[in-house]
Amino acid sequence: MPRPLRVAIVGSGPAGIYAADALLKSEVAADPGVSIDIFERMPAPFGLIRYGVAPDHPRIKGIITALHQVLDKPQIRLFGNVNYPTDVNLDDLRAFYDGVIFATGATADRDLKVPGFELDGSYGAADFVAWYDGHPDYPRTWPLEAEKVAVLGVGNVALDIARVLAKTADELLPTEIPPNVYEGLKTNKALEVHVFGRRGPAQAKFSPMELRELDHSPNIEVIVDPEDIDYDEGSIATRRGNKQADMVAKTLENWAIRDVGDRPHKLFLHFFESPSEILGEDGKVVGLRTERTALDGTGNVKGTGEFKDWDVQAVYRAVGYLSDQLPKLPWDIDSGTVPDQGGRVIQESGEHLQSTYVTGWIRRGPVGLIGHTKGDANETVANLLDDYANGRLQTPASPAPEAVDAFLAERNVRFTTWDGWYRLDAAEKAQGVPFGRERIKLVEREDMLRESGA
Repeated sequence: MPRPLRVAIVGSGPAGIYAADALLKSEVAADPGVSIDIFERMPAPFGLIRYGVAPDHPRIKGIITALHQVLDKPQIRLFGNVNYPTDVNLDDLRAFYDGVIFATGATADRDLKVPGFELDGSYGAADFVAWYDGHPDYPRTWPLEAEKVAVLGVGNVALDIARVLAKTADELLPTEIPPNVYEGLKTNKALEVHVFGRRGPAQAKFSPMELRELDHSPNIEVIVDPEDIDYDEGSIATRRGNKQADMVAKTLENWAIRDVGDRPHKLFLHFFESPSEILGEDGKVVGLRTERTALDGTGNVKGTGEFKDWDVQAVYRAVGYLSDQLPKLPWDIDSGTVPDQGGRVIQESGEHLQSTYVTGWIRRGPVGLIGHTKGDANETVANLLDDYANGRLQTPASPAPEAVDAFLAERNVRFTTWDGWYRLDAAEKAQGVPFGRERIKLVEREDMLRESGA
C-alpha cells in the first residue's frame, strides 16, 4: 500500500494554511492520502493575523476561525517555536518530505531612501505593529512623546498605525492588547496625526471599510483638504474599473466637503505630498519636508518643485513590507522574493529546485489583501501535485512522521503543537475573564511556551 504524500509547510500564516487546505481538498488526499507538517517560528500559529493586524480589527481576526478549522484536521501537525534555518534547514526537510512549501510572508520594513530616515523618532511600520500586537521578539515599550506625528503611506498598514496613534488607550482596552501596550498607549501624547500619500485619492490603497472605520471613533476628527481631491484621465479610468478605488474616492470626497468638528484628536489625510526629507536637530526628528506633486494624465504624478515643511516630532514609514531572505533558496534582491514559476522555486539556471515551492508574500511580494493568498496557494499546490503525479518529486530518506519528532528532540528544539495552541488559547482567554475581555494576549515567549506545554 503506498504511503501518504508527505509535505512540509514553513509558515503558519494564512498563506501556509491555505496551502494545507488546498492539499487536503485534492484527489491525492483521498488516495493515497496527504500528511502535512507546518513549521512556525513563533510559539503560536496564524502569523500575520496574530502579529500583523491591528487589535481593533475583530472582523479580520475572525479569519482565524476558518484557519482554525483547517489546522484541526488530523492530517496536519503543527511544530511551533521552530525556526528556519537555525532549527531546521532545507536539507533537513528534504530528508523527511516529498515536497516543501515556503510561506514565510514578509515582516521587515521596506527602505524609504530619503535623508533623515535614520533619525531618532523615525520608525518603521513593522516595528510599531509588532509592538502593539505583542510580538515576543520586540521591545516591551515604545516612545510616544510626539504631539504631532507623520505616517508615510496610503495603505491599510498606514491606516492601522494612524488609527492606533489617534485613538485613546481606553478605546483599545477591550481588545486583546497586552498590559504593557495599554500602559504604553496611556502615555501617548499625539494630538495630530498626518498621513501622507504622494499620489491622489484614486490611487490610495486603502480598503473602503478600513478607511470608513477611521471616522467611527468619538475621539478622532478625520480631515481631508478639498484641494487634495483631484483626478486626471488615468484616475477616472481607475475609478471606473475598480469599485473599491471608487468607494475610497467617494468617502474622501465626502470628508473634504464637510465642516471640521470638535473631536479632540485630529487625523489629516494628505494627498499629492511626496516625502523628500525627514528633518532633524540634535539627531532627533523635528519635521518632515514634502514636495507637492501633480497628476500627469496617466494617474501617476510628477514633482512641482514646491516644498513644504511640516511640524512633526515623529515619522512612521509605512511604505511596504519586505521578506527575509531564506538560506539555500534563490533570491531576487530587487523584489525581495523567491523567484518562481507557478509556485515552483526557480534557480539561476532556470531549472526548478526540485520539490521546493513558495506561496504568499514570499512569492509575489506584500501586495493585496489576506484572501488573495488563497489563489497563490491553489496554484502552488496544483503544480506540486502535478510534479507528484509525474514522478518529479524526490523521495525522502525518512518519510515516517515520527522521524521528525526524533530529529527535533535530538536537536533539543523546544517545540509547541496544535494541542499546545488550545492550551495557550485557553490561558489567554482566562486572563481576560476578570476584566470582561475576550482575551489578553501573552507576550513573553517563555510564558507562551509554558502555557503551551512545550
